[in-house]
Amino acid sequence: MPYPIERKLVIAVSSSALFDLSESHAVFLEKGPKVYKEFQTENLDKTLCKGVAFPFIRRFLNINTRFKNQTPVEVVLLSRNSAATGKRVLRSIANYGLDITRAAFMEGKSPYEYIPAFNASLFLSANEEDTKKAINTGYPAGTVLPSTVVDDDGEELVIAFDFDGVIADDESEAIYKT
Repeated sequence: MPYPIERKLVIAVSSSALFDLSESHAVFLEKGPKVYKEFQTENLDKTLCKGVAFPFIRRFLNINTRFKNQTPVEVVLLSRNSAATGKRVLRSIANYGLDITRAAFMEGKSPYEYIPAFNASLFLSANEEDTKKAINTGYPAGTVLPSTVVDDDGEELVIAFDFDGVIADDESEAIYKT
């Protein structure tokens, strides 16, 4: 019996956070939407390179291997991209063996409005504007900053929190500063 999405810990991620779409984006900016669509169609079978959020998402999905009967976590893709890019993104997901089966491609529109429809507890995006819109609407979101992707194929998920007095008391920060 499938584990209902309402009972899962769901993370929504944008395609630009999961994969390096810088080459595609440059084509869009320099040559326009028509050439961009042609570029994606021509490169449909070319697997996209891993993006900044890829190692985190891969490790997060690995939680399900420890709970095979329940699969308590899920990742959904929420993307500003077009359906043409969506085909390439979904093929890349399959090529990397990521268990991501739900996605929304918004054809240029911000996808943050779909966060509650997918029961997402967190939205990760490389688009700061989308992240701000989500936060301003009351959804938890984070901007994934550009950096070198290091994916050592390890399985352990390590998360560090820097609360800044928002979630937890900042007494330790005050002591550290003095």
